[in-house]
Amino acid sequence: MLYATFKSKSQLYRKYFFSLEEHGHWLPQYMDYMCFRTLCCKGPPPPRPEYDVVCIGLTGAGKTSLLSRLCSEVTNCVIPTTGFSIKAVPFQNAILNVKELGGADSIKKYWSRYYQGSQGVVFVLDSASSEEDLEVARAELHSALQHPQLCTLPFLILANHQDKPAARSVQEIKKYFELEPLARGKIWLLAGSTVDNMDAVKESFSQLIGLLEEKETDPGRI
Repeated sequence: MLYATFKSKSQLYRKYFFSLEEHGHWLPQYMDYMCFRTLCCKGPPPPRPEYDVVCIGLTGAGKTSLLSRLCSEVTNCVIPTTGFSIKAVPFQNAILNVKELGGADSIKKYWSRYYQGSQGVVFVLDSASSEEDLEVARAELHSALQHPQLCTLPFLILANHQDKPAARSVQEIKKYFELEPLARGKIWLLAGSTVDNMDAVKESFSQLIGLLEEKETDPGRI
């Protein structure tokens, strides 16, 4: 019914334009008609793709703070995650459903139970942590990179707390974690991060989305 009504109106417009054209006054009315058609015929924007991502890292690495800031939430009183939490993190071209897993010793051993269904991995480490904690983070990252449910997925590795005086640089983290030899053949990104520079964090996540899109169009890529 709506189509028939619109069609009849369109026919009236055309007759009106042809009549006006004979007198040389058709252009303004025609432009009005085109605007009318554009507004009338424009459909809703296409839905953004959604990707399920798991976020892991030791307690204190800054996972919760980064995700909360990405969701424009207040981060004054951030409490470490116990168990897991899920946040829908919106970006211009996609939505990341991020499952954040707590990093305490009592929770780490159960991480693998929550890997199923993941399409990507975010690993957050404290680049200013002690040597002991950095070694634990290194072991956990290597374990995740080799896990059967994660080994073919894109990884975003964030060397967080780059604003702290004791922070190791991205290159130092790359060398210490032996990413080149141990992650060879994997799909991964390594970037520095801090809650004081969320533009850089968003750019890192945008690069991850790019990898997820490529993975989706080419499922056999490793």
